[in-house]
Amino acid sequence: MNNIMNYPTIVFLLSLGALWLSTRIGAYLCKRRGRLEEDEREDFGVIQAATLTLLSLIIGFTFSMAVSRYDQRKLYEEAEANAIGTEYVRADFLPAGEAAKVRALLVDYLDQRVLFYETRDEGQLRQVNAATAQLQRDLWNAAQAPAAAHPSPASTLAVAGMNDVLSSQGYAQFAWDNRIPVEAWCLMGVIAIFGSMLIGYGARRPGVKAILFLALPFVVSISFFLIADIDSPRNGVIRVAPQNLMSLGQSLRQQ
Repeated sequence: MNNIMNYPTIVFLLSLGALWLSTRIGAYLCKRRGRLEEDEREDFGVIQAATLTLLSLIIGFTFSMAVSRYDQRKLYEEAEANAIGTEYVRADFLPAGEAAKVRALLVDYLDQRVLFYETRDEGQLRQVNAATAQLQRDLWNAAQAPAAAHPSPASTLAVAGMNDVLSSQGYAQFAWDNRIPVEAWCLMGVIAIFGSMLIGYGARRPGVKAILFLALPFVVSISFFLIADIDSPRNGVIRVAPQNLMSLGQSLRQQ
């Protein structure tokens, strides 16, 4: 299920097909049963309106969930850039040789973090994650070893800054893995299918042109597409660009 949600276009096409088919099934059932009587139509209208209202509310809540997760990813990208930039400055608290090594490693680490945000290839992503993990170990050893050999408040500050660098990556990874629950998608799908069937079933003329039955499925499918696109951090059109990390990289290279 999560794999499908990583591809918003597939979500749109599957939703459109399933909901359009649901409206046709509803129209077929209405044709088999016969048209609703006027006294039945009033009660049916209440159920139909309640179902579509519930669907719109759930879509709204789910869209809000997707946007909040997108904002969280942007926030942690900024936090990563701030942590790396701060540690680059705090490297002055280490001996000259270790300070130069830490700065060089930070520049390499920054490049890997930019690649993490930009790549869409799973193979390259695995390489980036492996390189990031190795650089994190090298960075920690480069900062911790001289601080342990010559403990001082200044070196302790450098180690604390390195801890912030490593922690910020973990928070960013959590934000990327924090997706809309599958249960929420299933609930939206079930209510959308039921609502589409009610639209077809309540048609006054079951033989109405098929294009009219596309109205609700198309609108709902567009909503699903937008939610999936925002919620997919790597494959969607709306993505978090590592602007702060790239700006920091340009600044460090100029220095």
